[in-house]
Amino acid sequence: MAKAQYIGTGRRKNSVARVRLVPGTGVITINGKSLEEYIPFPHLHEVMKQPFEVTETLGAYDVTVNANGGGYSGQAGAIRHGIARALLTVDPDFRPALKAAGLLTRDPRMVERKKPGLKKARKASQFSKR
Repeated sequence: MAKAQYIGTGRRKNSVARVRLVPGTGVITINGKSLEEYIPFPHLHEVMKQPFEVTETLGAYDVTVNANGGGYSGQAGAIRHGIARALLTVDPDFRPALKAAGLLTRDPRMVERKKPGLKKARKASQFSKR
């Protein structure tokens, strides 16, 4: 008999994370690597574990993630979003707690596009009268 698995997709900036939760011991695997090996920043580990802390299910599920696009921070946010969505499929009663913590909302902030005549989105060359 196959184990139950719960799937959620999370996005942030240019990152997309496909998250799969399987009942287990709390092991997180990202793109075939361990959490500490893939993302070297401890504060981002805390970000990713927030949905489990809010729903008090820390250590109850093994997490397998396929993440691509963006950098460490964007992928960590996408994984957090994906875990929160997957936990909703585990138990719909988690919705009020996850929503109150703001974990179900997709972060809409994106990089502003570069404008013509400027060096970056808002950075212009230094003004000179002559």
